[in-house]
Amino acid sequence: MKGGNTRAVIPFIKKMGLVSSDGTPTNRYREFRNPNKSGVAIADSMRELYEVLFEMNEYAYELDPSELKGLIVEATGAEMSSTVVQKTLSTFTALKKRADFEEEDSFSKVTPTVIEPYGEQQERERTVHQYVPSESQREKDSINLSYTINLNLPVTTDIEVFNAIFKSMKQHLIQE
Repeated sequence: MKGGNTRAVIPFIKKMGLVSSDGTPTNRYREFRNPNKSGVAIADSMRELYEVLFEMNEYAYELDPSELKGLIVEATGAEMSSTVVQKTLSTFTALKKRADFEEEDSFSKVTPTVIEPYGEQQERERTVHQYVPSESQREKDSINLSYTINLNLPVTTDIEVFNAIFKSMKQHLIQE
C-alpha cells in the first residue's frame, strides 16, 4: 500500500498483527488469506486490538451498538459524541462482520511447530515452546499495582518524538 488514504491503514494493519513492524506478513495474515481461517484470524486480531473492551466484557462482540458504544466511552473516557468513540465503534462493527468468534480461536493456543524456509529447497522444523512461569515466579515478578495513564500524543510524523516520550515514560514510570 502506497500513498493516498491507504497510509492510515498500514499502522492499523500492524496493530492487528497482520504484518510485522517491518511490513512483512505474519502467520495471522496467512491465516486471514485462507477462507477457512479468515474469520478466526480477524476475531483473534480483535481480541488483541480491543483487549481493554474484551477485558471489560468478554462477549463485547455480542453487544448491540448502544451497549458497545457505552463500553467504548467507559474504556476511553471520551465523550459519547466524540470522533474517537464513533470511529472505534464503526471499526469494531466492520471487523465484527468478518470475524468468527464461534470457532475455537487460535488466540489462546500455542502452535507446537513452525515450518520455515531454510536455504533454497530445504525446510527445517523448529519447535516453539511456551514459557509458563510457576506460581511463585508469577508472584515474585508481579507488580500488583494498576495504573491508568491517558496520554495525549502530539500530531507528528517524526518517530523520534514518540521514541523520546516512551523512553521517558519507561525511565520514570517502570522502575525496577
